[in-house]
Amino acid sequence: MARIVLGLGSSHTPLLTLPAEEWAHRAAADYANPRLNLSDGRLVTYGELEAEVGDRYDEVVTVEALRRKAELCQAALERLADALEAAAPDVVVIVGDDQEELFSAANQPAIAVFYGDEVATSDKFGADELPDWMRTVGEGYMMDEVHVLPGAPRLALDVIQGLLDRDVDVAVSARVEDATKAGFGHAYGFIVNRLFRGRRIPVLPVLLNTYYPPNVPSASRCHGIGRALKGALEASPADLRVAIIASGGLSHFVVDEVLDRRVIEGLRNGGGEALCDIPRGALNSGSSEILNWVLAAGALEGLPLAWCEYQPIYRTPAGTGIGVAFAVWGGDIKEPAR
Repeated sequence: MARIVLGLGSSHTPLLTLPAEEWAHRAAADYANPRLNLSDGRLVTYGELEAEVGDRYDEVVTVEALRRKAELCQAALERLADALEAAAPDVVVIVGDDQEELFSAANQPAIAVFYGDEVATSDKFGADELPDWMRTVGEGYMMDEVHVLPGAPRLALDVIQGLLDRDVDVAVSARVEDATKAGFGHAYGFIVNRLFRGRRIPVLPVLLNTYYPPNVPSASRCHGIGRALKGALEASPADLRVAIIASGGLSHFVVDEVLDRRVIEGLRNGGGEALCDIPRGALNSGSSEILNWVLAAGALEGLPLAWCEYQPIYRTPAGTGIGVAFAVWGGDIKEPAR
């Protein structure tokens, strides 16, 4: 049977592809965003957020402070890449969300599995007219041009049948028709680009709709799908070593450390109850990517969380930004003493 030998989790923000000096571009987007999501379900403007919290994060948005955050994040990504290299998986299952890169409102499945031979990325960040910083982000996301990655069709077909046998009505996709119009996006390209270190490891994409109502699964449902994914993988007759990677999260575009630490504590405890109880109101917009971690956690039950790092990155005085997290289940990395 296929064996799950490693689990990883990684945020995939543009901040992880840019030097700290360039993070101001994302701060400018926050100032202009009329729908900054709070964890009580409200959507506010920057002015409304500032009226509530003031400039309490002014001291942590200096270039020097952001440079230190960037260094810590890049070191954490290296630890993830080390763990992946050491585990030497035959296939990597990436659990990510699609943000109008492959799917659209014309066809938006709640959960889909790709079983094609080739995984082709979108080139939507490759246009010459884009600013240099955005093209840099595109390179980090493997969305600067069409990149063709090896798929894992045999295992994917086993997973699809296994999910159906476990009462998960999963959508499927077998090919990317034209990646210059619609292809795989940042949730997948960032992981391959940053963690694979040039190795062509077959990828099995699991696409979860976290962003777009009305068919966003609840946290509880995502955890249950993760458990079903674990069962489907372990029921496959393929003799393969499998790594599962959650891509995205945690809270953004307004950082919520309480929510993020609740998620991390749920990952550490491994029981799933805290993760299943996350309310829908806390999972809007970018924070919805926490669902990718919840699904992966369900699939990784029984594999101990060996290491986790969390960095709240504030990029404006009122606290917009992202809570970035990195985690390893299994492997040889041990949780440092606290």
